[in-house]
Amino acid sequence: MTATSSAGHTRRDFLYIATGAVGAVGAAAVAVPLISQMNPDASTIAAGAPIEVDLSPVAEGQVIKVFWRGKPIFVNHRTKKQIEEAVNVNLASLPDPQPDSARVKEGHANFQVLIGICTHLGCIPIAHSGPYDGYFCPCHGSVYDTSGRIRSGPAPTNLALPPYQFVSDTKIRIG
Repeated sequence: MTATSSAGHTRRDFLYIATGAVGAVGAAAVAVPLISQMNPDASTIAAGAPIEVDLSPVAEGQVIKVFWRGKPIFVNHRTKKQIEEAVNVNLASLPDPQPDSARVKEGHANFQVLIGICTHLGCIPIAHSGPYDGYFCPCHGSVYDTSGRIRSGPAPTNLALPPYQFVSDTKIRIG
């Protein structure tokens, strides 16, 4: 009878370890592309990703248009006169009553951020137009004030507000 020692490594032990290592590398080589193909592509991420808008170059009284998720976003740097007119509106006279304070961020009433799509049939209104110096949709005649509230015309509701927040006094993040 011969006794074998378990203290020494045999050629068979090396083959087990080498086969296991090659198998693990092969499994990782298959798993990485399989998992990464499940992630959304760059255009999908960009289409829904939040955007940051620098407000410092926007002059008082100016409206800029940026795009988020394929929608036009109006950023209006309102004048004191525009803010006063928007605040002093009789809410009972509005088709979709909403105070101006509910349509701006607290402490930042000078910046109005709206989704620039008419709530009637999806046209894009023109800024600084109409009798209220707000937005006018020339397609069907909807008139909005500087707060984006419907004042007259066929549009049923106010211009929508995108989700946004102030990152600093001169920068907002939309989305």
